[in-house]
Amino acid sequence: MNLVNLESVSHAYGPKPLLADVSLGVEAGERIGVVGRNGGGKTTLLSVIAGDVQPDTGRVTHTRGLRVGFLSQRDDLDPSLPVRELVLGGRAEHEWAGDQSVREILTNLIGDLDLDAKAGELSGGERRRTALARLLIDEHDLIMLDEPTNHLDIEAIAWLAAHLSGRRSALVVVTHDRWFLDAVSTRTWEVVDGRVERYEGGYAAYVLAKAERARIAQAAEERRQNLMRKEIAWLRRGPPARTSKPKFRIDAAQALIANEPPPRESVELVKFATARLGKTVYDLEDVTLHAGGPGDGPLVLDRTTWQFGPGDRIGLIGVNGSGKSSVLRLLAGTVEPDSGRLVRGKTVRLAHLSQELAELDPGRRVLETVEEIRKYVQVGKKEWTASQLLERLGFKGDAQWKVVGDLSGGERRRLQLLRLLMDDPNVLLLDEPTNDLDIETLNELEDLLDGWPGTLILVSHDRYFLERVTDRSVALLGDGRLSLLPGGVDEYLERRASGVALTARTGAGTSGGPAKNTLNGPAKEAREAATAEGEAAPGGLSAKEERELRKELNRLERQLDRLGEQEAKLHAAMADAASDYARLGSLDAELRDVLAQKDTVEGAWLELADRLGD
Repeated sequence: MNLVNLESVSHAYGPKPLLADVSLGVEAGERIGVVGRNGGGKTTLLSVIAGDVQPDTGRVTHTRGLRVGFLSQRDDLDPSLPVRELVLGGRAEHEWAGDQSVREILTNLIGDLDLDAKAGELSGGERRRTALARLLIDEHDLIMLDEPTNHLDIEAIAWLAAHLSGRRSALVVVTHDRWFLDAVSTRTWEVVDGRVERYEGGYAAYVLAKAERARIAQAAEERRQNLMRKEIAWLRRGPPARTSKPKFRIDAAQALIANEPPPRESVELVKFATARLGKTVYDLEDVTLHAGGPGDGPLVLDRTTWQFGPGDRIGLIGVNGSGKSSVLRLLAGTVEPDSGRLVRGKTVRLAHLSQELAELDPGRRVLETVEEIRKYVQVGKKEWTASQLLERLGFKGDAQWKVVGDLSGGERRRLQLLRLLMDDPNVLLLDEPTNDLDIETLNELEDLLDGWPGTLILVSHDRYFLERVTDRSVALLGDGRLSLLPGGVDEYLERRASGVALTARTGAGTSGGPAKNTLNGPAKEAREAATAEGEAAPGGLSAKEERELRKELNRLERQLDRLGEQEAKLHAAMADAASDYARLGSLDAELRDVLAQKDTVEGAWLELADRLGD
């Protein structure tokens, strides 16, 4: 049953039509992700569906008694009212406190807020979370969310995805967070040139289907197709050092990526990075750091020793307030450690994109602002002009001659990032670089960073971007340590959920004092519990050889787990398709392929386990 119907709807602001003769419907229980360029009409489409905006032409029909919950990008919270009244309304405390679903929403979205605080005293992010909590507590037939992940950390985003997936309400969501889109969406709408193109599945399926449509139609925009094929190549097989990859398997993808190189030539880039940086980038030696200065604010690092090496691409993860930005500021040299020593390599040429936008001359043109840094820059093997890079990051044609004072916040952030890249750094510290970037611009930025040689340390709540451009994840878990996460974001969420903050890879503390983190960065990422306890390496292997072998063994175990999951899914699909012989034949071919891969991986695993004596 359709909850909302749009019939030949058109709407424009000024001369540009954002929606042109659009007809579509939202069915009960559907979960729809809306994507498209900034300014392309996504928010307008949501407002028209919700009934907040009347279209210029066409008709919008709601079913009788439809309950719509709409989170727009601007909240309407009364600044004089307390959070308690805004979120809970007139509910008595015993009523909401006894409702598990309400408690869960409050805990995960506004658990850090004083319920008696006035809305006018809250920050923009706190107001946003308050508005989202108020919406989710109420019952709706249709929930519409415009950028709901803004101001949420990775943990809260994962909770929100699970919560929305478990509700029976229909959902229409606009977001640039591609992991979130894949987690909640069963269909994808792309708003482009006034049309709404519809695709089955979440973001990964949308990328594949869009590339397939382009391939069949032999579209003329060759570079955009190459970018899309490269994105699919990552989705299908991931960067070489990834520890987890999307679990979709579609035969059509094979033809698209058959001749596509890996997203990054890691060996070549690391070699180039080493030549530019030498062996030392950043060494933390027994460093203690508080977020607010010596002894002030939350403890971020407690006697931590760590190395960031040439070519490292590291994602720094933690809840809001855990000190991620403080670590970047420490590396950038804008704050000093309370104690200990930070050694910076002599050849480090740093670029730091912070969350605060540096002042730009509002009277200058965009292109002039970039060319004053440099007119040409070498990225990997290719030389780019300032104008070419501006175009890649969304400043096309006349947009390069806009006055800086007329730019939006998102455009200013893109301009700041581009100015940093034009300065030819060999170390990049990026703090939430994806804020206000649309998906196409994110794809361009990812492709640009793929060819950039150097050390990259990234803080981002965009899980897709984080996993796409980094090879390792390191977490701040509130224990004063930097904790390596071989399992990436999934491991981080598991450890947060279980309350486990320490692993055998973290050095043990001394009796009567704080634990000391002596893990030596990614160079020693595979150190196992047995080695930490002093056991000798088996079979006459050197410690380095054993670490490498155990790293490979862990990779094979994760691959076996994924193949086992694929095998189980294929068996279930074959049972469902018992009467469809064509479908059975296709599934059987896939199953044989999975079993063959499983045999190969098991053989490799047994050989390694034998060498290690496990």
